[in-house]
Amino acid sequence: KPLTLAEIEQIVELQLKLLRARLADRHIELVLTEAAKEHIAREGYDPVYGARPLKRFIQRNLETSLSRKLLAGEITDNSRVTVDVRKGELVFTTERIAKQTSAK
Repeated sequence: KPLTLAEIEQIVELQLKLLRARLADRHIELVLTEAAKEHIAREGYDPVYGARPLKRFIQRNLETSLSRKLLAGEITDNSRVTVDVRKGELVFTTERIAKQTSAK
């Protein structure tokens, strides 16, 4: 039985949770709009292979773009990156956030 869009979006959220955990080391917050999550769910899902291609889609379209922006200095530590969709493509907006201090 094919997965529903809601089930696919849950799988997307699990994959994003792993990515967010890696970015948290650099105090980078990753926020995806509902449109971006839906885009990833629709584009990364294959009725034949199910949700398996989702991970590759996220790596290719989200992680690679984030990595390139980090290397180029477009994304720095202590940033919030918002991902949205425009004209069928993922678009990234970066803003600096206040450095978090740990309470003692």
